[in-house]
Amino acid sequence: MRDIVRRALDTAAQQGAGYADARLVQRRERGASVKGGAVETLASSESEGIGIRVLVDGAWGFASSGDLSGPAVDAAAALAVRIARASARVGEGRVELAPRPVAQGRYETPVQLDPFDVPLERSVDLLTRAERAMAAVEGVATTTASYGALREWKSYASTDGSDIEQVITHVGGDLEVTAANADDLQRRTYPESSGGYAAAGYEHMESLGLVERAPIIAGEAVELLSAPVLPPGRRTIVLHPSQLYLQIHESCGHPTELDRVFGTEAAYAGTSFLTTDKLDAGFRYGSPLVDIVADATTPGGLGTFGWDDEGVEAQRVPLVSEGIFSGYLTSRDTASRIGRQSGGSVRAEGWNRLPLIRMTNINLLPKPGMTLDDIVADTEDGLWLESNRSWSIDDRRLNFQFATEVAREIKGGKLGQLYRNATYTGITPTFWGSCDAVADESTWTMVGVTNCGKGQPGQAMHVGHGCSGARFRDVEVGVGA
Repeated sequence: MRDIVRRALDTAAQQGAGYADARLVQRRERGASVKGGAVETLASSESEGIGIRVLVDGAWGFASSGDLSGPAVDAAAALAVRIARASARVGEGRVELAPRPVAQGRYETPVQLDPFDVPLERSVDLLTRAERAMAAVEGVATTTASYGALREWKSYASTDGSDIEQVITHVGGDLEVTAANADDLQRRTYPESSGGYAAAGYEHMESLGLVERAPIIAGEAVELLSAPVLPPGRRTIVLHPSQLYLQIHESCGHPTELDRVFGTEAAYAGTSFLTTDKLDAGFRYGSPLVDIVADATTPGGLGTFGWDDEGVEAQRVPLVSEGIFSGYLTSRDTASRIGRQSGGSVRAEGWNRLPLIRMTNINLLPKPGMTLDDIVADTEDGLWLESNRSWSIDDRRLNFQFATEVAREIKGGKLGQLYRNATYTGITPTFWGSCDAVADESTWTMVGVTNCGKGQPGQAMHVGHGCSGARFRDVEVGVGA
């Protein structure tokens, strides 16, 4: 792998690149799902190729090849240089890269049980038992249990001397059950609506407790059919981590991507309200309890690695500190535009995509003093919201609406009446400003998102979110009810 990468760099330099980096990626995936009492899918795939990125006259060029023969790699490197040279003639401004230390070394996801050594039959048996446990509950309509594993071997090098290897492994599984009657359909998922994925080995899949949890969520789906619709109003809400993670993703992760701020991501999911005049200006993003970091070192996170796809070492970057906006997700070229160093937030989906600014693990830090149960007990009148059902947010990441699978009334510090079709809405800084309690580390968990979309052509990235649950005051709920 290293010889191929070095050949790409040598060719790019000979063709006139002032800087070049290359990533050779071998990717392997497998998965299975059981639905309605039968195996629905068995999937296995492998791919490999090289992506070459160059700077010529202050402009980027990128090309890739799935053919790793010498002539094909040379041709891809030469094409990247031609693209960069053409871009330099029409582009505005020169790309300048923020400095970083030369990257050297190897990183591998800690794995106890290699998922690719585990027979697929073992996974299918686990899924079948979980799916049967859901289907046995009277009143359910559809039941699905799924499993997936991903491994990437990456060899990266650059003309400034960086040379690294990484082996990233992600594993997970999930359950989904729907219940239906003549008037309605209700869904429940486990562990979260995004699936229960982690940077780990097959031991993570077996730790999820899918079989044990299956009849519980099936019963909840049936119970939701007869629950009243959540009425509109303004309420205190307590977000369980299975919902809070997506709130963080959409209203904290995406708006802090600096390429969105500069407008280069405007065509896919919008830009950001976090313009650069707000940095170092004391802009209040949330209450003093809100500390949000981008942490590519978090154990088990889908955004955890040794170095990003620019050779920047994994690190923790403050985004919101005691409620004050304090940083962006950056690349080397965007960081230089604001006078900072890259925070190591650049990744690509596979070898044939240009690396982009992507979330790593965007975490809401826990606060000592109150467990999540304590927060509920401290709430006289409110709502408990759990597991995302749907979401919407505007192109500047300001005005949002979320719907959850489960809502329970909190009265006198105790969970009570179940509601269906619950929604809540808000404006990002106002909503986070209403946060008056964050749970301690006893319920802090990492949630994996496997389908974070960005870029054209589109790239689906694996990212992570750590949180423990939190309370928000005076939130509008029941919109559309």
